[in-house]
Amino acid sequence: MDILLSGGHFYEGARWHAGHFWVSDLYAGQVLKVTPDGAAEVVVQLDDQPSGLGWLPDGTLLVVGMKSRSVWKCAEGRAPVLHADITDLTGGFANDMVVDRAGRAYVSNLGFDLFAGAPPATTALVRVDPDGGSCVVGGKLQFPNGLVVSPDGKTLIVAETFGGRLSAFDIAPDGSLSGQRCWAQFGREPSWATLHGLLDTDFAPDGCAVDAEGCVWVADALGARVVRLADGGELREEIKAPDGLGLYSCALGGPDGRTLVLCTAPDFSDVNRKAAREAVLHTIRVAVPAADY
Repeated sequence: MDILLSGGHFYEGARWHAGHFWVSDLYAGQVLKVTPDGAAEVVVQLDDQPSGLGWLPDGTLLVVGMKSRSVWKCAEGRAPVLHADITDLTGGFANDMVVDRAGRAYVSNLGFDLFAGAPPATTALVRVDPDGGSCVVGGKLQFPNGLVVSPDGKTLIVAETFGGRLSAFDIAPDGSLSGQRCWAQFGREPSWATLHGLLDTDFAPDGCAVDAEGCVWVADALGARVVRLADGGELREEIKAPDGLGLYSCALGGPDGRTLVLCTAPDFSDVNRKAAREAVLHTIRVAVPAADY
């Protein structure tokens, strides 16, 4: 395992696009693009906590603003422009995002104010169309987090962090979602009676990436690892984070699509991460390349 980049507060939303790895640094308010040899450039400064990243068909970068519960258009060399305010459609901070080939952005949200100790509540996804129009899609999800679209573009897969599983939806031609089902119940579903009960699981899926075989690499936010799962929950591979680090997001990319980048930090405490620059991007080579959809 190699170090690609260090010195961040908390890296999230890792992606590969146009010859670079891209990542949000939540507590610096920045989006960075990183060459395969580790040269980093700040491409977006957002007065918010940036998280999920994606691109419209014309190449315009979309960035999720967590606290503002918004999606921003970030054309290179220009100030961010509001694409969609999804506050009224979300139950907590906006979070991760995947953009399909048609430019429709599917955005997850926490569902409740975790950091203020609010009672746990399920939530749905939000779809933001290319024109900025938005609506609720999906069903009762337990802290939806990372999202990917299958290689054929027909299935949306979402990590339910406090459900111990990945769930799937069929994507209709108009972008609506149906057929919600469990794609992989890999961990123990925790109790939702209290905030403390949410942590009683052995798998907390977070950011993820899909490969050419349709398997999903998914970070385990409580288990300091990334696992490669097949439809049905079969474990194909597991990679542990370096000692002392948690692992929260991942992306597949590189010139041949076989470089797995891992977002690591000592923990996910907002207080701790704001106060230090200890986040690291690690890379490791894998056998199956990224899906090209």
